[in-house]
Amino acid sequence: MILTAVIVVALVVIGLTGAELYARHKAGSVLVAVAECVVEDNASVSFGVKPPFLWQHINGHYTNISVQTAGKQVQAAKGMTADVALSDIRLQGTEDSKGTIGSLSATLSWTSAGIKDTVAENLPGVGALVSDVSTDPAAGTITLQAVGNTKVTAKPVVTNGNLDLQVTDVSGPFEKDTVQAALDGLTTKLNDAYPLGIHADSVAVTDTGVVGKFSSQNASIPGDEADDACFAKL
Repeated sequence: MILTAVIVVALVVIGLTGAELYARHKAGSVLVAVAECVVEDNASVSFGVKPPFLWQHINGHYTNISVQTAGKQVQAAKGMTADVALSDIRLQGTEDSKGTIGSLSATLSWTSAGIKDTVAENLPGVGALVSDVSTDPAAGTITLQAVGNTKVTAKPVVTNGNLDLQVTDVSGPFEKDTVQAALDGLTTKLNDAYPLGIHADSVAVTDTGVVGKFSSQNASIPGDEADDACFAKL
């Protein structure tokens, strides 16, 4: 009888472990597909361990999910890496949404080379003239060097939840207002593309580029493909 009881317990443990691993793998595959669709880059996903994931999955309430991207790009921003932490995710759908995300925080790291490539791709003609991008952490600025001794110095700032590039100095044939308008068009495109009500909280210039902190609270997950094709995969 004791041996039978031990075998039964062992089979139950094995069964639950297998179900836990399968649920993690299945959910991970779905969330990786969603993340890669949103950022347009490769991504990896990990889950919190408490309570057991199978319990979270059955209840449709996930405590913690982490997403890390490969660093090729985040949408139109080349050379950007996203490190995202989500908590209190409830996949309990309504007519308008598939659920909610209680809290989302993201660190977006944008390399100098990535900024150069992004400007080149999104500012036709003018962007192709940029030959180098350097940073000055002490001044909190980035400098775009272009052909013909043209130089643009801009300060990354957060304005009303948006990450902007504020031009502080221009040398060369272009007017400061013209350059500012071009960069405003670029940053507006980047800011408007973030889903789930994500907004910028802070930004810092480093030796290698720009690092921004972003967040969102009580975000509604889009309900169908008409709202957001990426989240339709959930």
